[in-house]
Amino acid sequence: MPIRVATWNVNSVRQRIDLLLTWLRECQPDIVCLQEIKCVDEAFPRLEIEALGYNVVTHGQKTFNGVALLSKLKFDETKSGLAGDDEDAHARFLEGVVTLKRGVMRIACLYLPNGNPVGTEKYPYKLKWMSRLLEYSKERLKTEEPLILAGDFNVIPHARDVHNPAAWTEDALFKAETRESFQSLLGLGLTDALRAVTDEPGLYTFWDYQAGAWQKNQGLRIDHLLLSPQASDRLANVGIDSYVRAWEKPSDHVPVWADLDLEAA
Repeated sequence: MPIRVATWNVNSVRQRIDLLLTWLRECQPDIVCLQEIKCVDEAFPRLEIEALGYNVVTHGQKTFNGVALLSKLKFDETKSGLAGDDEDAHARFLEGVVTLKRGVMRIACLYLPNGNPVGTEKYPYKLKWMSRLLEYSKERLKTEEPLILAGDFNVIPHARDVHNPAAWTEDALFKAETRESFQSLLGLGLTDALRAVTDEPGLYTFWDYQAGAWQKNQGLRIDHLLLSPQASDRLANVGIDSYVRAWEKPSDHVPVWADLDLEAA
């Protein structure tokens, strides 16, 4: 059986716990990266998720941000925080390592800064964070192990990934500098999992709560799975569970997953 790795910005795990548990039962992912859990570690609904067979690691923050890793495979090691800025206290990055029959796989769960409004300190922070992620990726790719960067990148990579590109040209998610930084990651040898299997436009992972964006399919693709060559060589399938957006009181994001022909130990 392939290993299914998924990412989902749940937009408050305590508010969405019933939706999360339902989706976990339906989708049966082996490893899940969650973003915007919006709670401290002690408040995370660990027991309910562990009851489904998952190991749980969190890097939480009160009210804002926060990331978590759920895995049916035992973690060999985990580490929180992205190197490169000791003063950055935002809970945005968490990595875990699991053992395969041959070697290990490393999964990095990330919640990249939004960066808006562009004319404030938030946009330089976003670009610096992306630069730090680039350096992290360079070092990890040297190990030549399966590596997955999964999460809410807050990046619209291409015009086909947004319903109205012209309206987004000056937004932090779609500015030229943002897209160039994302392309720099791909330039290292990382593969955008979804775009490895389809060039189809209109495949979105986020729909705003306002103005009937979901009903009109006015969305964005900002949640991504980036794979190292050792992971992309094993890519079997990719999916976006957009139906979850139609559930009652949903997150504004939906899960994205990839199946990899790798064997757990």
